[in-house]
Amino acid sequence: MDGVTEQYSRRTILGVATAALATVALPGVAGAATARRRIPLDRISIQLYSLRSLLQNDPEGTLSALADIGYRKVELAGTYGRSATEFRAILDRCHLKASSTHVGIDGDLNQLIADAKILGNSLANVPFAQFATIAEWEAFAGRLNTAAAAFRTAGIKLGYHNHAHEFAPIDGVLPYDVLTAKTNKRDVHLEVDLFWAVTGGADPVELFRRHFPRVTQYHVKDMTADGQMTDPGTGVIDFPRIFAASCHNIAEYIVEHDQPTDPLNTAKVGFEYLRTVRF
Repeated sequence: MDGVTEQYSRRTILGVATAALATVALPGVAGAATARRRIPLDRISIQLYSLRSLLQNDPEGTLSALADIGYRKVELAGTYGRSATEFRAILDRCHLKASSTHVGIDGDLNQLIADAKILGNSLANVPFAQFATIAEWEAFAGRLNTAAAAFRTAGIKLGYHNHAHEFAPIDGVLPYDVLTAKTNKRDVHLEVDLFWAVTGGADPVELFRRHFPRVTQYHVKDMTADGQMTDPGTGVIDFPRIFAASCHNIAEYIVEHDQPTDPLNTAKVGFEYLRTVRF
C-alpha cells in the first residue's frame, strides 16, 4: 500500500517488469473468443486508501460517489477521525458494506476486533510488515498466528497483504515463504496485491496454486510497460489469465491505486474494468 514505491529504484522496477512478461497481456492474443466468465458484482470492492485525500474531509460524499459508480463493498484503511460507530452509520446511509479492513496487530487486539465487528468486517488483513532478518519474520509470523486465532473467535478471518520486498531473499530465504510456512493455513489467508507481486518477480498464478486455498482476495492494480503503477485495465498485467486460474476461490477483487491523480476516476475505471472483463 503506502510509502513503498520509493524503496525500489527505477532500474529495479524496470528489471522486474521485464521479468514479469509471463503475466502481461499481448495484444491480439487469443482468449476473447472463448472467455465467458465474469466477476460477480458482489465480489468487486475498492480499498479506501486510494481515496484517502477525499475521505478525510468528505467521507459521506466520497462513499456516496462510490455507491453511484456501482460499488457495493469497500475495504477500509482507517476511519478518518470518526469512531467505528460513526463510520458504520455513514456506510449504512451510502448502502455500502465494509466487508474487509486493513489493520495493525501490535495494539489492543480486543478493541481492534470490537471495532471490526461494529464496522461489519468479515475479513481483515495486515497491510505491511518489513524486517531485516528471517528471525524477525518468523517472530512476526507467530504474532500473526496469535492475532488470527483471536479474530477467528470473533468470526473474522485475518490475512496478510504483500508488497514486493517479501519476494526478495534474505540470506537465501524469501520472507513470503517464511510467512506462508510459519502461519496457520486455516487461520491466516493471503490477500495478494497483484502489482506488488509482479514487481517482486512473482507469478500470481503460481502463488495461487502453491498456496491454495489460502489466496482469497486480490488487490487489482495495473502496471505500465515501464513498471509504473496505473489504473486497473490500463496497463500490461494479464488479469484475465490470473482470474481464469483462480476465480473459483477469490472472494474479493479490490481496486486500488497507491497514488492516484484522480481518485474517483480511478474508482470508476477500476470498477468498469472488473465489471466488464471476461476470462
